[in-house]
Amino acid sequence: MFKKITLLLLLTNFLFANNFAHIKLQSTYYVDSDDIYISHIIKDAPRNKKIYKINNGKYTKRVKSQDLLKVLRENGYRGIEAETSYVKFVKSSPIDTSKIVNHVRLYYQRHYKNIEIKDIKIQTRGFIESLPESYVVEIRGDAYLAKDGILSIKTPKNKKIYFNFIVDAKVFVYVTRETLTRATKLSALNTFKKSIILDRFMAKPIEELDEKPLQSRHHLQKDSIITTRDIEILSMVRRHESVSVSMDSKNMSITFNAKALQDAKMGDIIMVEKSNGTKLKVQIVGKNRGIIK
Repeated sequence: MFKKITLLLLLTNFLFANNFAHIKLQSTYYVDSDDIYISHIIKDAPRNKKIYKINNGKYTKRVKSQDLLKVLRENGYRGIEAETSYVKFVKSSPIDTSKIVNHVRLYYQRHYKNIEIKDIKIQTRGFIESLPESYVVEIRGDAYLAKDGILSIKTPKNKKIYFNFIVDAKVFVYVTRETLTRATKLSALNTFKKSIILDRFMAKPIEELDEKPLQSRHHLQKDSIITTRDIEILSMVRRHESVSVSMDSKNMSITFNAKALQDAKMGDIIMVEKSNGTKLKVQIVGKNRGIIK
């Protein structure tokens, strides 16, 4: 009987430890009091316990990651890893950040038509007791390409206070169904739309295909998220292709074929060459079609 109980305890501890093998220590944790608990690191920790305390008059506590991992192991939380040498605990400021949250929400909604925002967290970069009565929120122009970043508020006296923010959201993107060569027309046949968690993009993902005809600007691998860097307006004419040119006047209409001397998109004016060597300027109005005005 004793052996069975011992085996059961060992098995329980093994399963308990394995439940946390996927957790990685963050570089910064925000706490709501001077006392630091395991639950500040592991949400809903089944074996919660006070492990540190922020000293009086201080608002942060910095500990070595290895020391913190040792404390967690001693309390049964094994398998957790650290990616930084130190972990900092910061006492949250007792301020109302709803105005800043609303600014960030509107900022992301302006840049993504169909964004689904679940949560926005705003944290001060240092402890502050209160916010000024009036201020202007400032956020970097390309911050929408990532889920997190740094913003600031500017007071009437031009003083700046900085904050960290993180946005928990999903956005809709287009993904390639197959490998695409350069200048391939994008369509529902070779792309598909999907919702993904906003993380970090090198450029803004395209959100629509129907606004104007598009083609790939360069080679794209299968399952690639298509961004504004990857596309351009679809070419209506390729260099050396035959163009049907029309010329209308009050008394007659003439149509003839000519060779395009350059690539062109809808509305472009390019040079074409007739079979007799005559060169003319035409405006492209469709696929391999142009007019002389």
